[in-house]
Amino acid sequence: MNRSKRAKIARETLKILEDGFYFNKRNERINIEEELKYAVKHSIHYKPEMFNELFSKRDNILNQDSSSSKTDFEVTNETTLGAVRRQINEGQENILCLNFASAKNPGGGFLKGSGAQEESLARATGMYPCISQMNAYYSSNKKYKSALYTDNMIYSPNVPVLRDDRDELLDAPVFTSIITAPAVNAKVVRNREPQNTPRIKPTMMRRIEKILSLAIIYNHKILILGAWGCGVFKNNPSQVAEYFARYLMGKSDFSRFFNEVVFAILDKTKAKRNIAPFEEKFLNESG
Repeated sequence: MNRSKRAKIARETLKILEDGFYFNKRNERINIEEELKYAVKHSIHYKPEMFNELFSKRDNILNQDSSSSKTDFEVTNETTLGAVRRQINEGQENILCLNFASAKNPGGGFLKGSGAQEESLARATGMYPCISQMNAYYSSNKKYKSALYTDNMIYSPNVPVLRDDRDELLDAPVFTSIITAPAVNAKVVRNREPQNTPRIKPTMMRRIEKILSLAIIYNHKILILGAWGCGVFKNNPSQVAEYFARYLMGKSDFSRFFNEVVFAILDKTKAKRNIAPFEEKFLNESG
């Protein structure tokens, strides 16, 4: 699909969100107004200074959690929303997915027809009004003079998903909660601020801890993650897989909380540059 077509669909999605309904292929009116209002109203901007209190809540939850089962890992060559719909079809509920977010622009370039992960979420769901209202999230990153960006995050509950991977409207919406968080733009850091290159790893790991902590606070046992920051931001996929593994595998306190973690990585390259390191880390080593 070309850029102009994606931009047209993005505008159509915004019109649906504004109207509060759409007509599916059977010409049935599908109302989403109340569900969208809930997601927008209950979206929360988590500022960096809020996380110490949140970590205390997380630790209390983990101390009370009696689960002894190991987390099941999947590494799949599919989109984030493809994984969400598949999990729902398999009977899972209360799913949380990660939005590989722009630090400065809600929805990234989705209104201009860009086609990366955040843009695909914004084009196919009710995410945009949930995050575009959070002016402080975007202004704080714009003021921060580094492509490391900040640890500001947005949690949006039960966001309606309206479209499939072909951008066709669903017969009925499904729902997923979403965490919006920017990865480090490693390419820009290495090229324009090399003095900050040693800060990439600790920043990414600190941010992953916060993402997973939010998931625990909201009792999400099913996570849809991916090769976060490994596209245009050019983080090393082997390193990002290792960052996630530090918290999700082994003796980590987090390792027995989640029932299933899916790394949904749409990788059309022959070398499987992004997906192969995650397969190695989470399928081969965990098995």
